[in-house]
Amino acid sequence: MDATAQRRELRQSLADQRRALTPPQRIAAAQGLRRSLEQLPEYLTDSRVAGYWASHGELPLNLVIPPLAARGQQFLLPVICKGKRLRFAPWQSGEEVQPNRYGIPEPAAPRELLEPFQLDLVLVPLLGFDRRGHRLGHGGGYYDRSFAFLKKQVRPTEPLLVGIAYAFQELPQIEAADWDVALDFVATEGELIDCSTTDKGSPHQGSETSR
Repeated sequence: MDATAQRRELRQSLADQRRALTPPQRIAAAQGLRRSLEQLPEYLTDSRVAGYWASHGELPLNLVIPPLAARGQQFLLPVICKGKRLRFAPWQSGEEVQPNRYGIPEPAAPRELLEPFQLDLVLVPLLGFDRRGHRLGHGGGYYDRSFAFLKKQVRPTEPLLVGIAYAFQELPQIEAADWDVALDFVATEGELIDCSTTDKGSPHQGSETSR
């Protein structure tokens, strides 16, 4: 089996595991995710925080988003634009959304669209990750194209890229392609992983919690 076929199988397996989670498991994971993110100073202070609308079993952000508004921070959702790139629209709970070409809700009538470089913190969806910050996405390349400018910069910088995943989505190692943009952190329901640590394997100091 070639590498492309192996990746396809791996994506399918991880997606199936994600969809098989029960509602109580998802609720518990959402609670754990918020605890993990609260250990990241940028989540508590950054002005513009982008996330995603959870679909296909992704770890929901429903407990992560409301505190942002309470602290005066702005939350944004991705919008698919020309060239398979993302721009980001401010969104608040209750505002109208409409499905994009993949059936994922986007703000229906965005009052403005921000470029990726205008963001401070981005919560990135994924199918798999390793502790070096390599990410297995859905294969569309939207995030890698949109944040390619970060490859020319010393990391971490703004925007900070934080992958969001269930703990079972961790893989021993993902071989990165030339166009892949690494994550700065990964937040799961159990810990906040600092991908920039020297040994590429230690969690953010004081971040590990019970699963």
